Amino acid sequence: MSAETTGVLGARLGTDLSVELQQNRPGMLARAAEAIASGGLNLEGFAEVDGTLHVLTADPRSARHALEAAGLRVSGERDVLVVRVEDRSGAAAEVFGRLAGAGVNVRHTYVASGHRIVIAADEPGKALGALQA
Repeated sequence: MSAETTGVLGARLGTDLSVELQQNRPGMLARAAEAIASGGLNLEGFAEVDGTLHVLTADPRSARHALEAAGLRVSGERDVLVVRVEDRSGAAAEVFGRLAGAGVNVRHTYVASGHRIVIAADEPGKALGALQA
C-alpha cells in the first residue's frame, strides 16, 4: 500500500514537550502560550489533558527555555511523528490502521495546524517507517 492510499501526504519526526501546569486555574494555558510567543515561536500543535500540556513547535529547545523562563516546568521531551494527512473522511483512520498493522503502540495523539496529526508512539522510528512504506 503506498502513501497515497493511506491518506498520508508527508511524515517526519518532531519533538513533543510535556509541560506540567501546577494549578488547574484560569490563565495557565495563556501563560504557556504567551511564553512560547515571547520566544518568537509559533505554537504548531498542542493538547492539554488533566494538567499536562503537550506542545509542538519548530524549535523545541527555544520553547523549553521560554517555558522555563516563565516559571513553567517542562517534565518531558519525546520524539513524535508529525503526519500531514489528506483533508478527507477516513484519512486519520487509515494512518492509525497502518500503525496498528505494523504493531506500533500509540501513547497519545493530537491535532496540529495544517492538517497534521502528532503521534507519540512507543517506537517512533518504526512508526515513521510504517507510514513511509
